[in-house]
Amino acid sequence: MEIYLVGGAVRDGLLKLPVEERDWVVIGETNESMLRQGFRPVGKDFPVFLHPDSHEEYALARTERKTARGYRGFAVDAAPDVTLEQDLLRRDLTINAMAMSAEGRLVDPYGGRADLEKRILRHVSPAFAEDPVRILRIARFAARYQRLGFTIAPETLALMRQMVAAGEADFLVPERVWAELVKALKEPRPAAFFETLRDCDALAAVFPEIDRLFGVPQPEKHHPEIDTGVHTLLCLNQAAHLSNNPIVRFAALTHDLGKGVTPKENWPHHYDHEHKGLAVLETLCERLRVPNAYKALAMQVARFHTHCHKVFDLRPGTLTDTLAALGAFKPRHSLLEDFLLACEADARGRTGFEERPYPQADFLRGAARAGAAADTAPILNGGLKGAEIGEAIRRLRIAAINDFSKQQPKG
Repeated sequence: MEIYLVGGAVRDGLLKLPVEERDWVVIGETNESMLRQGFRPVGKDFPVFLHPDSHEEYALARTERKTARGYRGFAVDAAPDVTLEQDLLRRDLTINAMAMSAEGRLVDPYGGRADLEKRILRHVSPAFAEDPVRILRIARFAARYQRLGFTIAPETLALMRQMVAAGEADFLVPERVWAELVKALKEPRPAAFFETLRDCDALAAVFPEIDRLFGVPQPEKHHPEIDTGVHTLLCLNQAAHLSNNPIVRFAALTHDLGKGVTPKENWPHHYDHEHKGLAVLETLCERLRVPNAYKALAMQVARFHTHCHKVFDLRPGTLTDTLAALGAFKPRHSLLEDFLLACEADARGRTGFEERPYPQADFLRGAARAGAAADTAPILNGGLKGAEIGEAIRRLRIAAINDFSKQQPKG
């Protein structure tokens, strides 16, 4: 069996980065011969198998022929006479089109190693344009490797723009968009994902709610960067600095969507953008079939981030209701810590504010502890019923949080 290590394992090995998983390509075999040797088939659209011992993926060398629009419109040929060079030619980037033999010999027919050294993301062939998912993949690689100095080759960016102009981005299905977004949110610089999509004109087609934030001004006193889209990406990178959790990063990304629907006559002010953003966020989540955990936090951050920033000025009742909405009095279901991280990313995602302390977070934590510590037993054991119990507990927590607030230095 002629076997080669391919793809990301070769690329990251040459970059001296950790290799998290290894993929293999097999030359000269068939489905039947793989099964006879104990491999287990797992591929739905093309022949991929799991090794009987290592459980790593082994794929038969294949070529692909475009048959229809979108990323599913391909006919696959995995005949035994498909060569390694033919298999590598169908791949997206030169840095992903390298293979390594069992003896450590690098097979690099399309200049991947040179592009690694030059820090360039370059497409292998014009066939790149046949799969719109590759637009998202390039953007994701930008989010991963921007910190290492990688840039997109001008001819590749031009090809991506041609794809968007031809309507290929319109054929991206929600599941693939969401899958690539989650991966991008986990990368070191997730904002580069959206910068790349904007550079190739794909952002409006894929994430219109984010795209419409660009060019929308905010008051310069509070937002020296002025542009709401710029602010959003600054927030996203700050969230990446503060947390590895993609749920927090998604909430930071979507917290200001309401500013994209502010009437121009009201610019640069955005009255009630928190509430207006909820409908926009709902639309995005429904279209991309966003999981509940992501949506739940994003909704609360969109709704209450201004409350968090102005927490020292909130009335005890408003503060109590905000904490209750975040589940802060039910530790097993609390969104408070992730909410605070997203709000801190918002506060720091402004030009010149990147290192500014955020004392609001500790104040809210303290208020939550004070409210949770209120002794509710007399109420629960009293003669109240139904909604009266909830209201009595609310008043008790308001009093406890008011006492806490009086003892704290403001700001």
